[in-house]
Amino acid sequence: MDRFETLTAFVAVADRGGFAAAARALDKSPPAITRAVAALERQLGVTLFHRSTRATSLTDEGAVFLDRARRLLIDLREAEQIVMGGRSAPQGHLYVTAPVMFGRLHVLPAISAMLASHARLNVRMMLLDRNVRIIEEGIDVAVRIGPLADSALRVVTIGSVRQTIVASPDYLAEHGVPAAPADLRAHRCIVGSGVRVGSTWPFGAKGETLVEVTPRLTVNTIDATIAAAEAGLGLANVLSYQAADAIAAGRLVRVLEAYAPSPMPVSLLYDAGRAAMPAVRAFIDTMRERGRRWAWG
Repeated sequence: MDRFETLTAFVAVADRGGFAAAARALDKSPPAITRAVAALERQLGVTLFHRSTRATSLTDEGAVFLDRARRLLIDLREAEQIVMGGRSAPQGHLYVTAPVMFGRLHVLPAISAMLASHARLNVRMMLLDRNVRIIEEGIDVAVRIGPLADSALRVVTIGSVRQTIVASPDYLAEHGVPAAPADLRAHRCIVGSGVRVGSTWPFGAKGETLVEVTPRLTVNTIDATIAAAEAGLGLANVLSYQAADAIAAGRLVRVLEAYAPSPMPVSLLYDAGRAAMPAVRAFIDTMRERGRRWAWG
């Protein structure tokens, strides 16, 4: 059996915690994944997984081998793309991750344009409102919003967004417009349960002024937060790009703009080893151009 296939199967089982889940992720049959892992174990002369009817877990040898297997797959994939693409047209596979709403509104159109122009290119998008391990997951480019921790990854800044407090015109007509952040304590507020902001809302250039709001409604998606604000249920704390369409259509109104924290960067992160891949270069160029044309902030 092909060594690349056995390594791919092994990593998929480890990442997804089971043979059936790995089979679904790789669009293979469970017996095919089982055979691939068994073949790899025979080649290595070790057992990589503890198997039971309830769970699949790595053995000590499997845990040691996992990081090396990931690196081998990444290196093989990079070599394949560079050889296939050279310095020419993007082709092969491109793996991108981005925040859910930003990915839907701004990354998907960029990917659609690339796919229309490059018939031999395939793209996998993973939209998540949390950061993932770029190297370990084999991701080519990650879109990140907000300050970045120091790392060895390359960074390209393509724009910025800012905190935006919004409410419907009807809500503001009935309850009044807050004149200062402290006024939010007397207002109905819609709070998200995601990682960016909960019931503590920052204001001031450095976010140094914190206001604890009382949630009238708590939801776990941005789409629901926007919809609730449009329905007049209260004030919502979102990012500028998330409410841009509703603001332009008059369904939502910005408030407390003078107290907003400084804009947050929108960045592309990628490993230096991927810089030569035509698909990566094309994606970066496409997103840069989109950042120039769209006022995300």
